[in-house]
Amino acid sequence: MNPIEMFAWLTDPNGLMAVLAENWMLGTAIVVLIIFAETGFVIFPFLPGDSLLFATGAFLGIAGINPIVSIVALILAAILGDSVNYSTGRSALLRDRLLKRVNPAHVLQAQAYFERYGALTIVIARFIPIVRTVVPFVAGLSQMPRATFVSYNVVGGVLWCGSLTTAGYFLGGIPWVRANLHWVSVIIIVLSVLPIAIKGLAWLRGRRRA
Repeated sequence: MNPIEMFAWLTDPNGLMAVLAENWMLGTAIVVLIIFAETGFVIFPFLPGDSLLFATGAFLGIAGINPIVSIVALILAAILGDSVNYSTGRSALLRDRLLKRVNPAHVLQAQAYFERYGALTIVIARFIPIVRTVVPFVAGLSQMPRATFVSYNVVGGVLWCGSLTTAGYFLGGIPWVRANLHWVSVIIIVLSVLPIAIKGLAWLRGRRRA
């Protein structure tokens, strides 16, 4: 198995479940690193944080392992990741290099969320793939006060990792859920994005009419 195939396997919920079954501590450590990379580096918006959090919780529930340590580790990884991403955005040297490798549409999308929701975007974005990776970078880019960012970062990290991992823990024992982890992850993402997307469309229509 080459490195690309290994990466694809580890970021797939079913592949992750296999690793967790062999060594749940190693599997959790891998997810912690992936969560940190997704939230900490603006060039990795494609990493599947939602599905991996849910799959981790599902395995822990099925195996009867107390999830507290894993959840705390995942929360810390998410908070630290966003903090690194924010600091990168504030650094003129680093952000100028990375901006060339970031999709401009993603930056504009993040800026639109800030315009609409203000600092609360830091929390909201946790539940939106791609946006959650770009938002802390844009927060640093716009020189958001560090104290404000830290407050919302902590809340967002706790809610995101805590809710998805806990949901997996309690729902993973359901046979259909266990057999369809990928589709369950897709449903979670859609349900997370839908209310915000509806509000965003309504806001855009209001601006056009104005």
